[in-house]
Amino acid sequence: MESGVRDERHDRSGPQGALRCEGMRARVPASAANLGPGFDTLALALGLYVEVEIEPAPSLVIAAEGEGADLPADASHLAARVAREVIGHDRLAIRVRSEIPVSRGLGSSAALAVATAAAAGVDDPLELATRFEGHPDNAAASVMGGLVTATMVDGRPVATSLWVDPDLAFVVLVPDRKLSTADARSALAEDVSRADAVFNLGRLGWLIAALGDGDFLVPEVTADRLHQEQRTPLFPESRPLLDRLVEAGAGAACWSGAGPTLLGIVVGHDKAERVRHAGELAMAELGVEGDARVLEADTGGLQVE
Repeated sequence: MESGVRDERHDRSGPQGALRCEGMRARVPASAANLGPGFDTLALALGLYVEVEIEPAPSLVIAAEGEGADLPADASHLAARVAREVIGHDRLAIRVRSEIPVSRGLGSSAALAVATAAAAGVDDPLELATRFEGHPDNAAASVMGGLVTATMVDGRPVATSLWVDPDLAFVVLVPDRKLSTADARSALAEDVSRADAVFNLGRLGWLIAALGDGDFLVPEVTADRLHQEQRTPLFPESRPLLDRLVEAGAGAACWSGAGPTLLGIVVGHDKAERVRHAGELAMAELGVEGDARVLEADTGGLQVE
C-alpha cells in the first residue's frame, strides 16, 4: 500500500484551511518499531490508543487527558503544530486523549501526529506525520494497523502490510523512565560494516517469517547489530529483562523502538500472562519501576469519525 491512496471521507479541509465540519475525531494505535533487526523499516501496531478531536475556536485551546497530559498546552504542542500545518492557523480547540506513554518507544509522537493530521482533514496523514517524525515506520503502523514495512521513495513514505500470526500476543515492559529518540540515536554508529548489514538483513527476513507463523519464532530472530547493544548502556537492566522474558516463555524479545520499553513476543495467548508476571517480577528485582502488560496487535489502524 502506498501512502498516497486517497480516501474521500478524510478530505475535510476547505480552500482556506478551515474545517468543513465540527467535531472531527481520529483514533490510532501505538506501535513497536524495529523489533530487533528491522531498524527504521519495520513496525507493529499495538492495542494502546490516542484520540484527537478538533473543532474551530476563537483561539488555540488544548485539552489533554491521560499520557502526555503534563506537556505544555500551547502552540509548541505537537498536536497544535500538526493542525496548524494542515489548516493554516491554530484557532482551534484540540482534545487529546492518550493511553500511549510518552518517550517510551511506543510511537507516541507518530501516533499523535497521525491522529491530529487525520482529524484536521489532511489527505495523507502518513506523509505529514513522516515529515514531523523523520522516518515512516511508526506512523505507517498507526495508519495501517498490523505489521508493516515502510521506507522512503523519492522523498515520500511507502508502506506495505505484512501478515501477523493471530496466535501471537505481546508483553511490554514499560519502565517509569523516559528515553528520547534523539538521545537513543546519538548512541548509534554513523557507519556499519558489510558483515553487520548482512547479519541484520538475514535476521529481518527470518523475523518477518516468524511473525507471520509463530512456529518459526526463536530468540535469535530479534538479534541485531545496529542498535540494541549500542543502546544498552542507556538502559543497563534491559539485557537481564529481555533474558527473563524468554526464560518465562516468550519466543523472542527485543527493544520496542528506541526504548526503554521492551517487548516479548509470545506464541499462544494463554502463555502471555505468565510471561507478563515474570517480567513484572524481574523489574521489581532489578529496581526498575514501571508497568508490565499484555497487548494484542491492532489490525484496525486509523479510525476517523
